Amino acid sequence: MAYSQIRLKILPSVRCLFDKLVQVKVEGLAPHKMVELRSKLVDDKGVIFKASALYKADETGKVDVCRAPSLGGSYTGVEPMGFLWAMAPETPHHRFMKKNVSSPTLVEIEALSGETGELLASETNERGYMTEGMKRIPVRDGRIRGVLFIPPGKGPFPGILDLYTLGGRLTEPRASLLANKGFVVLALAYYGFQDLPKKPPNLDLEYFEEAVTYLRRQPEVKGPGIGIISISHSVALALSMSSFLSGISATVCINGCNANTVIPLHYKDIVFPPLSPVIKNARFTDSGLVDIRDVVPDPTLEKNRASLIPIERASCQFLFAVSEDDRNWRSAFFAKQAAAMLKNHGKESFQVVSYPKAGHFLDVPHMPYCPSGFHAAAGRAVVFGGEPKAHSEAQLDLWERVQEFFKRHLDNKSTY
Repeated sequence: MAYSQIRLKILPSVRCLFDKLVQVKVEGLAPHKMVELRSKLVDDKGVIFKASALYKADETGKVDVCRAPSLGGSYTGVEPMGFLWAMAPETPHHRFMKKNVSSPTLVEIEALSGETGELLASETNERGYMTEGMKRIPVRDGRIRGVLFIPPGKGPFPGILDLYTLGGRLTEPRASLLANKGFVVLALAYYGFQDLPKKPPNLDLEYFEEAVTYLRRQPEVKGPGIGIISISHSVALALSMSSFLSGISATVCINGCNANTVIPLHYKDIVFPPLSPVIKNARFTDSGLVDIRDVVPDPTLEKNRASLIPIERASCQFLFAVSEDDRNWRSAFFAKQAAAMLKNHGKESFQVVSYPKAGHFLDVPHMPYCPSGFHAAAGRAVVFGGEPKAHSEAQLDLWERVQEFFKRHLDNKSTY
């Protein structure tokens, strides 16, 4: 086989945004030869992620990953982006980490002989986060800390506040990729970042109120109201903001709880204590990891109601996205309660979308699936649930729904 004739191509280009689909092709192989495709990236913590899959060339000596099935490896079947979402970290329980989105994530893809393991061809997919001309502005305004993303072009644009997970500090990929779609997005840290306290005794809703005010007064942001996107712990913060603060039109809640958890939340003279975890409900999986799904109790029980967020006060639209195999907590149960509370108060201003075999961290498309990881509140590694393929499909579906939801509710005919 003349290896010099073998080419690995990434189409339409080796450079793309992280949420985009690419087509990987290998050409110049001997007909029907077996070829192994290996992919690798190093995240911002230096952790290596890898995937591999076995393919068989067609009669013309080509493999088109968009059409040919993987016959074995990290994934099977026709999975054009399996080389990315099926990646696993070499360090167990590690979640893909991208701190600064100014530089792309580099994904090395290699084609190796299925028989000898010899390297035949390779190429690097540069997966970026910011479109040409986007502004990334670090924010230190009053108490608030974060990063503001402003898309190129003639504004003003709808504004979105991006709140991430409990252990997230500040996470930029989702905010920057959302800004590429024509939104001004403020990724907001709320503890453990720069000079924000590492272990705050409580969170103040006034801090988030300052962030809403800051975002709404940016000249590139069109009104009248803004959106919020939240996941996991930050969902209760998003629900609280929607319930007590003005100027919020649309709120996305991904795999969250309808009550406050972990850290007391204060607003003026109101205190929302965290729900008390029922530790005896934690159990160990066969692999020795902790499953904490049933640890957070029912917030509608009388003894827990002080923690419940009064979302019947909210005038915005809600999108609740839940994974039915979320092992972090009972997100589908909590979303059902939130929807019932709105309905009982005569409000139809919500939709619930459910993903049967997805796990806790529903992130941007193609993000490597995270089955387990260190949990900031549990203080140890826990399982997050889901099946890799179903989880990846859920991420793709939700990404489109989120954009459509914000576009529909953040225009001048907003519900605010």
